[in-house]
Amino acid sequence: MLKSLYVHEIRGGMLLDSRGDPTVRASVTLDDGEFLVTGEASAPSGASTGKYEAHELRDNAPAYGKKGVTQALASIREIAEAFVGSAYTSQAAWDKALLSLDGSENKSRLGANAILPVSLAAARAAAESSELPLYRFLGGEGVGTLPVPMLNVINGGAHAKNNVDIQEFMLLPVGAPSFSEALRWSSEVYHTLKGILEAQGYSTGVGDEGGFAPNLKRDEDALRLLVSAIESAGFSPGYDFLLAIDAAVSDWYDHGESAYFLPKAKKRMTREQMVRWWKTLAEKYPLISIEDGMGEDDHDGWTRLKRSLGSSLLLVGADCFVTNSERIEKHA
Repeated sequence: MLKSLYVHEIRGGMLLDSRGDPTVRASVTLDDGEFLVTGEASAPSGASTGKYEAHELRDNAPAYGKKGVTQALASIREIAEAFVGSAYTSQAAWDKALLSLDGSENKSRLGANAILPVSLAAARAAAESSELPLYRFLGGEGVGTLPVPMLNVINGGAHAKNNVDIQEFMLLPVGAPSFSEALRWSSEVYHTLKGILEAQGYSTGVGDEGGFAPNLKRDEDALRLLVSAIESAGFSPGYDFLLAIDAAVSDWYDHGESAYFLPKAKKRMTREQMVRWWKTLAEKYPLISIEDGMGEDDHDGWTRLKRSLGSSLLLVGADCFVTNSERIEKHA
């Protein structure tokens, strides 16, 4: 049972993310009557974002290339003024109160990069007070397993200055008996992949998110290389490992022409050709998930993709749904 918790302190600070850009870090200290417990969290930021995503509040001033976060830090001070001394009763109530204070449809007043780290920090503090790991505090006492990790090992799109249009190629160690073994298996495949790239004359430089970023003859070659690395590391594609793609095609979509223009390949594809492309790759390789395989506004394209592949693999609409319940209800 959750102890009586009161908000003792909320603080914000800036740090640099993996790309060297500013982001927001927040700490929330709760008072449970005996001890002060503090949780910390930072706001993530993507290189490729959909237009329906929650608003990231940036300064738009010369410092840090117009990516400063002093406005977001001011929002955290406003949150502190509103909530220090109040009760933390549940994570749901806390998040609802944060959204109410913001008052906008897409978190544009306070900024998602201020609201999110404060929300996560409070959850971590409350979990510590309850002497529970965070996943069990949020998921309930019955939660006992961790999800299979999805590891981004080849970068393209906005994540790399190479000739690959697809943004992420990922490994899923589905056959591993534990999370720690899944991590070990994936590390071994990652380093095996590096050796294969070197042997075939490809660059082993990395993109924004730590995946290799070689120039390839075609995007499909990334999947071929991953299958080769899995086998060379002593594992079985389709059994020990499955593959996933984050295509991030929203920027490719031309709504007026109902067509896609791959910016690096300089290639035009109709929505029907795009669906056939994904279907061909899914038939040739052990794919289990395609994220953002159609544009965020191409509803007909999503319908066609779901009819073609929805029963055989996961279709993830990150840019389309943006974890927004209203958009999910509208388009599901």
